[in-house]
Amino acid sequence: MENALQRHRQYIAGDFTLVDAVEEYLKRIEANKSLNAFIQVYGDEARQQAAAIDAKRAGGAKLGSLAGLFIALKDNMCMKGQRTTCGSRILDQFVSPYDATVVRKIIAEDGIIIGKTNLDEFAMGSSTENSYYGHSRNPIDPERVAGGSSGGSAVAVAAGMADLSLGSDTGGSIRQPAAFCGIVGMKPTYGRVSRYGLVAFASSLDQIGPFAKNVSDAALMLNVISGLDPNDSTSMDEMVPDYTAAVGGDVTGLTIGLPTQFFQEGLDSEIADNIKAVTKQLEDAGMTIKPVDLSLNDYAIAAYYIIATAEASSNLARYDGVRYGHRAEEVGDLNEMYTRSRSEGFGAEVKRRVMLGAHVLSSGYYDAYYKKGQQVRRLIKNQFDDAFKDVDLLLTPTTPSPAFKIGEKVDDPLQMYLSDIYTVTVNLAGICALSMPSGKTTEGLPIGLQLIAGAFQEEKLFRMAGYIENLLAE
Repeated sequence: MENALQRHRQYIAGDFTLVDAVEEYLKRIEANKSLNAFIQVYGDEARQQAAAIDAKRAGGAKLGSLAGLFIALKDNMCMKGQRTTCGSRILDQFVSPYDATVVRKIIAEDGIIIGKTNLDEFAMGSSTENSYYGHSRNPIDPERVAGGSSGGSAVAVAAGMADLSLGSDTGGSIRQPAAFCGIVGMKPTYGRVSRYGLVAFASSLDQIGPFAKNVSDAALMLNVISGLDPNDSTSMDEMVPDYTAAVGGDVTGLTIGLPTQFFQEGLDSEIADNIKAVTKQLEDAGMTIKPVDLSLNDYAIAAYYIIATAEASSNLARYDGVRYGHRAEEVGDLNEMYTRSRSEGFGAEVKRRVMLGAHVLSSGYYDAYYKKGQQVRRLIKNQFDDAFKDVDLLLTPTTPSPAFKIGEKVDDPLQMYLSDIYTVTVNLAGICALSMPSGKTTEGLPIGLQLIAGAFQEEKLFRMAGYIENLLAE
């Protein structure tokens, strides 16, 4: 299949009509139904949009940068008049009254949103096994997980059901499923992309980002969704460069850091060998490679799960059965309604995190846990800042293992949490990172390579990722 940029150019050139293309994509979604990538498919709406954009092209009007392309949206982003479920029973029937900023931007650039994708409930998970709507399956091996929490969005792109998709990344939820499914996933700098209309899990960590088949397509999508938004107070007024122009740009003089802590015990040997082989290729091509000390990575999972659960506990307090969402029936009083609505509406992982968060924020434990977690977060940010004084980028594995079997870790939350060990520090520090395919295991499972750069250094990521993509294709 062509990549998104090729399809866009072909559509502009008049090579196909969207009225025909939409039927192909809907058939593909139906044929891959067993992968459970989508919670909702917008067949009629997509057909209407397709006809309107075809008419626009026929009339000679200027077309947007996503014309000819079909986009899938993680179902924690609001779209006016459509359900936004967050993969949870508690929001099963919630219909959004407005569009998220990213949705408005996609529609303004003539992208067609073909459906909403499956996710771990409220984006809490690393395998998309925590969804009220059932687990998603990996398109390479359907007995394995797709990754999470944006598993459905990764599957949609990997299986050709969408040209591009959006996910949200709180601790690796774009990069990890991208690695498991063999595609590109990008977590932008915190504040680069508006979170307006993204249902919050952990507000200081969440960031929307793209999934794509290759680096150029990810750059195209980031071009569309980036920029200041007055509706989001955390959105940053930073110039948005042309990311597509950065792909294939000059990488001469860039120094790559290898964090020694990312290559220790716990890393799958095939992944370690693959990343080392890619590093050797870069070195042979004249790149400067330096070891980097990120010793605070040992504390990352603990700090992340203190901060993330605290924010989740606060954000999810609003789901009480009063204003919207699931409400328990035949209750005796208000307290019983609150208790039963939340007990019936939330799944086990969400309950676990809400309880952990309430505990770390409680009187007597706040200083011991939450305050210390925030202090460690600052130290992690400082350590990254120091590292980027000596190197331009960091190169690491994305995950400690390839995609694991469905059900393998579902009863062991700690093992599940450790699958994000190489990704959570990026969210804690608020910087940017990209995962891209770098090979396969002997079982044919994708291996993900992660590139990390400082705040608002996405251009560097795309330059180096484009270079590595070309290098591996030779």
